[in-house]
Amino acid sequence: MLRNRSRRQVIIGCGAVALGLLLLVGGGLYLLQRTYDGDVRRIAGALPSPGGRPAPGGGGENWLLIGSDRRADIPSMGARADAIMLVHLSGRGDRVSVIAIPRDGWVPVPGHGTTKINAAFAHGGPALLIRTVEQLTGVRVDHYAALDFGGFVQMTDALGGVDVTITKKTHDPKHDRTWQAGRQHLDGVEALDFVRQRWNLPDGDLDRIKRQQAFLHALAEKALDTRNPIKIDRFIRAATRSVTVDDSVTSGTLRGLAHRLLRTSLREYLTTPVAGTDQREGQSIVLLDDGRARALFTAVRDDRVGEYVTRNGAGNAVDAVR
Repeated sequence: MLRNRSRRQVIIGCGAVALGLLLLVGGGLYLLQRTYDGDVRRIAGALPSPGGRPAPGGGGENWLLIGSDRRADIPSMGARADAIMLVHLSGRGDRVSVIAIPRDGWVPVPGHGTTKINAAFAHGGPALLIRTVEQLTGVRVDHYAALDFGGFVQMTDALGGVDVTITKKTHDPKHDRTWQAGRQHLDGVEALDFVRQRWNLPDGDLDRIKRQQAFLHALAEKALDTRNPIKIDRFIRAATRSVTVDDSVTSGTLRGLAHRLLRTSLREYLTTPVAGTDQREGQSIVLLDDGRARALFTAVRDDRVGEYVTRNGAGNAVDAVR
């Protein structure tokens, strides 16, 4: 029982929730088939050119995962990354660490001065965003994956909706939706509004990050509990059609990722430490805490995230959010 529960609690951030759930839930392993693999979009040049990149760290594998309201293989027309997460899979295979980087984080972007980190995607697509993240963290990014937020609707509806718990009644004026306190059952459209909200949340985008993580938790729980093969097929098709990866990701890479995530029993959600918020050039920004962020990303680079968590406490809770 505990073993099964630990498997269900393997939570994968952003695009990886789609990739890692290419499994036959409740039955055994669901190998990635040609039909599903053909639906995954791959983009050439997503990874930066080799020069000036950090050397590989002390072990493990790192994915940069983004969520966007626009297709992640079309970084034109000012498209920005709405959710940015660095996911570290430990070399020992004992934990998955999902680290959110606030999209309004005020950081140096190569060739564009200091600006919001999500502007890097608009200026130079995945390659510039990866270079920006690598410069910020000192962590080498091995792979890139992105999930179109519109895919959340189909993925959620394919499973018959998901459940989340909200701690306090709140109104979202942008989407004209009021969330009642308590356990809520979300269909696809409601789920999309849930992960988009930042207005009227006490900590704005930082609370939005926690909502995104809570939704991914709920989506993974529901998918891994599903026994209906038709629902499984619809979910996987919706997921793979919403995913974009770098062109070094093969079907074998995805199978290996799925195997690895299934075996991992410990996961944690973290947010890059922040020093506060401010205004720059008429826009709200998030100031990162350089010292604490350096300690976190040094732990990622050295494959010692467990030691960091022991020293600094647990990360974000996903069972209940604002």
